Amino acid sequence: EATGYGLVYFVTRMLHDRGTDWKGKTVVVSGSGNVAIYAAEKAQQFGAKVVAVSDSNGYIVDEAGIKVETVKRIKEVERGRIREYADAHSSAKYVEDWQGIWSIPCDIALPSATQNEIDEEAAEKLVANKCIAVAEGANMPSTPEAIKVFQDNGVSFGPAKAANAGGVATSALEMAQNSMRLNWTFDEVDQRLKLIMNAIYDQCTGAAEAYGTKGDLVAGANIAGFLKVARAMLAQGVV
Repeated sequence: EATGYGLVYFVTRMLHDRGTDWKGKTVVVSGSGNVAIYAAEKAQQFGAKVVAVSDSNGYIVDEAGIKVETVKRIKEVERGRIREYADAHSSAKYVEDWQGIWSIPCDIALPSATQNEIDEEAAEKLVANKCIAVAEGANMPSTPEAIKVFQDNGVSFGPAKAANAGGVATSALEMAQNSMRLNWTFDEVDQRLKLIMNAIYDQCTGAAEAYGTKGDLVAGANIAGFLKVARAMLAQGVV
């Protein structure tokens, strides 16, 4: 759950900076693996309506709201294809075109499937449909051209190196538990994850502002990451 939950916590801060939250927002999540499933689950817990998920063959649109438990059954238990969702819910429609998912109108887009899945054309469709926020659950799912479209049109954009860090962060929490011979509850780990994602967001926004690119999370994440490595090298006497 960690990467998907962490993604949603990161986007919560993005939305807060726009003066809004998840309540009543329409969300499209590409993919239907671990990241997508749990990003959809947490977004719905926060009051959003997730209307689409996908796999490598096509996508499901359910205007009544995606039933995450059905997706879990198909993908985690039966290891099936997302088209089977439409067999269980009459409100859903299956489209055999996985890239077409970005033509669906939404307030928030969470690309959580694969690299380079949002190109310039897809980004322009999201902008035309009044999308206000995009955050990467997959590794680099937006092309550089797509990112420029988002930034040029005032769409809040959360880059993968920051927005999907919840998975590796929680791996570190697991290592900490092992080292200390402790067993934290699910809720305690989840709260620690939330604190970590908030800290990452603060580092990104702080670095962006300090170096003249206020509000640019891409620049902020890159700068914060560079500074962390550079300071470690200085501390170790490498430079």
